[in-house]
Amino acid sequence: MAGAPMRTRLARLYGQRDLRLEAEVVAEPGEGEVLLKMAAGGICGSDLHYYQDGGFGPIRVREPIIPGHEAAGYVAALGANVSRLAVGELVAVNPSQPCGACRFCAEGLAIHCLSMRFMGSAMRFPHTQGMFRDWLVVPVSQCFAAGALISAGEAACAEPLAVCLHAVAQAGDLNGKKVLVTGAGPIGALVVAAARHAGAGMVVVTDLADAALERAMAMGATRAVNVRREPAGLAAYEVDKGQFDVVFECSAAEPALRGAIAAVRPRGLIVQVGVTGDITLPLNAIVGKELRLVGSQRFDREFALAVDLIAHRRIDVRPIISHSFPVEQAVAAFEQAGDRSVACKVQLTFLC
Repeated sequence: MAGAPMRTRLARLYGQRDLRLEAEVVAEPGEGEVLLKMAAGGICGSDLHYYQDGGFGPIRVREPIIPGHEAAGYVAALGANVSRLAVGELVAVNPSQPCGACRFCAEGLAIHCLSMRFMGSAMRFPHTQGMFRDWLVVPVSQCFAAGALISAGEAACAEPLAVCLHAVAQAGDLNGKKVLVTGAGPIGALVVAAARHAGAGMVVVTDLADAALERAMAMGATRAVNVRREPAGLAAYEVDKGQFDVVFECSAAEPALRGAIAAVRPRGLIVQVGVTGDITLPLNAIVGKELRLVGSQRFDREFALAVDLIAHRRIDVRPIISHSFPVEQAVAAFEQAGDRSVACKVQLTFLC
């Protein structure tokens, strides 16, 4: 890194549909840090909300932000006292940065850290900058080796898979269980794969788009129902107070959650993965069927497991990767990601 300072291209969002390709100087990796040559980064739903709407709910883009919290790259240089990685290794980057000192971190609940910084997030101010850039310096503790079998695009799917592994863990033992997944976007499709990996015997998935349902089938679903075309497609599962043991609600759509409540069996479990604003629920049905409704947010130790499962293709994420754009076409990539009729996981690629 001698000579003129290294510069990196990056995608920076200034506000609603104001995404610009810029460049800035890259620092040398310090003690405990690595320099990564970034290779692939996926556009998440939150990234898309920042781009399309300037934020979601109370979370708004209040200053320029580099998006991107699901990404992978190759180790280019090691800082002092870094030994567990080698130059040239492919790594997935965990975007979570818990403080390690608050009461929840002390209780082993880093996922609820009171001072959590999450890369590419506008939740806090100043915002936490993300990974849509050619070069990135990051603590080695956030880097997880992804092996030589898979592509960088696959490794970049570790973050969303970790979200889904955490959701599946909320359900306990799934061996032989009947499972419903509502919403077949990237998260829904990966929940299908995670549930099947956990031993679910039957996984029915619903969505409004055939392309999404086809990908969910490729990820292991046993049946797909287009509820736009077949609004009564789950009716057979509602008989005798419901047939499903567990529902993973990934759409954040009120009709989907109402359908889940109708189709899950008494004392069944609904894991709410999708997020939205306030909605109304049939409380009497929840009480009458003694249902458990559990939320699931992000992940913690599941990130390492996600990398391992992808690295050995025990969960093959390739079916969800629908489009890839070079970073200089970031605007086109975000526009494509907004078209759910054909897009699933849209990724940016960087200098190779």
